[in-house]
Amino acid sequence: MSDIERQLPVGHEIFLDHVGHFVHDANAASAALTRAGFAPTAVSVQVAPDPGDGKLRPTGTGNVTAMFRRGYMEVLFKTADTPLGLEFAASLTQFSGLHLAAFSVADAEAAHRRLAAAGFAMRPLVYFERPVTTATGSGTAAFTVTRVERGAMAEGRIQILTHRTEDMVWQPRWLDHPNGTQGLVDLLIVVADVEEAAQRFARFTGRPATPRGQGRSIRLDRGRVELFTPAEFAALLPGIAVPRLPFIAGYALRVAALDRTAAVLRQGGVAFRRDGGVLVAGFPPDIGLGAWLFAEAAMDFPWH
Repeated sequence: MSDIERQLPVGHEIFLDHVGHFVHDANAASAALTRAGFAPTAVSVQVAPDPGDGKLRPTGTGNVTAMFRRGYMEVLFKTADTPLGLEFAASLTQFSGLHLAAFSVADAEAAHRRLAAAGFAMRPLVYFERPVTTATGSGTAAFTVTRVERGAMAEGRIQILTHRTEDMVWQPRWLDHPNGTQGLVDLLIVVADVEEAAQRFARFTGRPATPRGQGRSIRLDRGRVELFTPAEFAALLPGIAVPRLPFIAGYALRVAALDRTAAVLRQGGVAFRRDGGVLVAGFPPDIGLGAWLFAEAAMDFPWH
């Protein structure tokens, strides 16, 4: 990870903020995260203002999150037959796993204008909210989300957001995990056409794509997007199924102590292998296809 130790970006910075698993059963997914040594939050149902009357209504999805000291991950599930809920269901018919990646900026409205100027087909800004419990009662987590039209980013729901309630989202009581996870580092994506995907992600993030082996790396102010050819990915992570191209195949996490992570995964019955300073664990079936990669420092990951 970079030297930036803030949770949220300032100025023109852009961070890898979170990733999202699309799942069938929120409770089963939460139990799978617990077995892997994460400390998931309670189930939360997302709402947004209705364009007609401004009243808060369900968006069609809910989530369970695992909050880190840098970024987070979530599992999402369908809650209603809204347009967003139906899109979610359509994605889930392909496979369960990673269908969402979100980047954080200080000004989502400015990001919306930038993406439109870069040629992306845009949806209106949306102001999501979800109820959260706090140490003393309850509160609301709020986000402004910039979204492109479905299909504009072939990998899935790739979006940019601004957090409006940092204290509600990253509550201290949720940040410690038995497996020692401290932060989201990088996102791994397998693509058929590396050059096309690299140019598109460079336009989306506003950051250049640089060559890395057969693939490309988009270095953000915190975190990276790593694009792999199928052959390069198969050599890196043999045994991880690729159901389609493009495919968000996994993500890298920084942990406090690799031996501690290994012990917790073993106790939870989560299969893994160790390759030098990296642990590779396939996702439990209840959170879909793909893999976690754990290391104590970003430089331990082979693409670094």
